[in-house]
Amino acid sequence: MTSPARGRRNALLMLGSGLLASAIDREPASAQGQQGAQQTPKRIFVTGSSEGIGLAAARRLIEMGHHVVLHGRNRKRADDAMAAAPGCETAVIGDVSVIAETRSLAAQVNRIGRCDAVIHNVGIGGRAAAEKTADGLPPIFAVNTLAPYILTALIERPKRLVYVSSSVHRGVTLDPGDLTYASRQWNGWDAYAESKLQDVLLAFAVARRWPNVFSNAMDPGWVPTQMGGAGAPGSVAEGAETEVWLAVSDDAAAQLSGRFFYHRREQPPNPAARNLELQDKLLAACERISGVALPA
Repeated sequence: MTSPARGRRNALLMLGSGLLASAIDREPASAQGQQGAQQTPKRIFVTGSSEGIGLAAARRLIEMGHHVVLHGRNRKRADDAMAAAPGCETAVIGDVSVIAETRSLAAQVNRIGRCDAVIHNVGIGGRAAAEKTADGLPPIFAVNTLAPYILTALIERPKRLVYVSSSVHRGVTLDPGDLTYASRQWNGWDAYAESKLQDVLLAFAVARRWPNVFSNAMDPGWVPTQMGGAGAPGSVAEGAETEVWLAVSDDAAAQLSGRFFYHRREQPPNPAARNLELQDKLLAACERISGVALPA
């Protein structure tokens, strides 16, 4: 658990970034309604969809008539997800903090059939104390960064990729030589913010390498999920809205690539996210750690 002081710090940072962007860039209600227009059904895989924003996105996509593949880290979570999102196509199972299980997850998705979009929604918040996964990695790096990389590399290439980040990524720099805090003193908040910058870097790197795929990052805002806390000012449905829009919308504004969005509006990312050398170093590190190469 985070300390009260760190929790207040996190809350203030998230509130400042989220509410400022919200005040400037809120999508008009009339435009939001356009997302409900009839579309050709698509298959969308949503990671971390047993609760929170991922579940809300899955439900909305099902309401729109799409074929949704859910994800839970174990059988119970997957069963709970299917019960909470009736009409889903199926659910796949895998603990994305473990490299082998993440690889298995990709194989399960590929057996179902090609996806039109993948929403990399799964994520965890900062940890006060340094922890290690079965692979010897900080859980926050394994879940927030390495899992989206592995799934991107191994799932049959979709038409759209959505990476859930946060506006807090703007407040940090990145040490590509120590992504896993092997030599640095652990800081749970910085590790979280760095992982969100890594998600934007990954989205932009994929957009550059795969020009026929719409690959974007987005900020769902500060909403009342297990991570965001009950006092968050937004709504879970609102947090899921941009994920859904980027995954399936026919709007021209959603059919871009290498962009960062908040409430369907493009926002300036951390300038470091545009650094091609940094993008390539992140990909190289993820390949070295996971043993999985991103296809050309």
